[in-house]
Amino acid sequence: MQYKKLLSVTICSLILGTATYAKGHGYEEYNHFKKNNRQTFQNKKNDKRGHKMNNRVRRHMMRAMVPIMMAGCGSSNGQENSNTSHSSTDLPKTVQSALDTSPSTLSQELTNTLAYMGNEERLAFDVYNKLYEEWGTKQFRNIASKSEVKHITAVQDLIKKYKINDGINFTNVDLPALGYMNTAIDNMEAGTYDIADIQKLYDDLIAQGSTSEVEALKVGCIVEVVDVRDLDKYITLAEQSNASDVVDVFNFLRDGSYNHYWAFDKGLKNKGVSDGCCSIGTINGVNYCHPEYPQNDKGKK
Repeated sequence: MQYKKLLSVTICSLILGTATYAKGHGYEEYNHFKKNNRQTFQNKKNDKRGHKMNNRVRRHMMRAMVPIMMAGCGSSNGQENSNTSHSSTDLPKTVQSALDTSPSTLSQELTNTLAYMGNEERLAFDVYNKLYEEWGTKQFRNIASKSEVKHITAVQDLIKKYKINDGINFTNVDLPALGYMNTAIDNMEAGTYDIADIQKLYDDLIAQGSTSEVEALKVGCIVEVVDVRDLDKYITLAEQSNASDVVDVFNFLRDGSYNHYWAFDKGLKNKGVSDGCCSIGTINGVNYCHPEYPQNDKGKK
């Protein structure tokens, strides 16, 4: 494994060094450096106009090739750059500190909340990406790439903290287990979950959001209210168990949901829906109008 990584880094270094040299010194000088190609260009020496045109074309080609070759090599540490479309997944200090503390003692009920929120945060990410592809609405792209990736990472790291041995299991996983504890977000299969309630919710939300852009924005409101309702219950449960690390991570998720709710509320109002998220009303006993949700400058955008 280490040999393959070293070989990959070496090859990338050669490619990047070659591309950088060519870009910095011009393709003509670079070809002069390559002795095997010298004769080819000497044969064209008499045609100055053609020679200059060829060099100009080559320089443009090299400028275009450099970023492609660099992207193909991935990051400078030799790791595969799989999240190029995502913003940084660095977590807030409070969340990272919670993850670094000693594990709390979790009941089975509280343990299962980790699996549920892992599925639910992935649902939000998948739904928003799907609806962005459908409608191109900026809220979906921004929230998925800037926030949901961090939420998924936070829950994934929390699961890693506790699922350190086979004695800790999730009893609420009622579909084939996906085993995404160590899987990169880009390698997770979008729209597929291992908890049946989450799977059904995803299917229903995509069906609704695919009918119009307004309905898609309402789906955003629904997702965030569902998140907050679940997190309210799970944070209370974690507090009762003195699991301060779980409380801190789940508070981070809930704060994000507050902001996202108001982002979708504003999106609806910009589309002429004066009541925003409150236009959804109450469905199956769930109220989607929450003017009491905290707002900050980010949440108002």
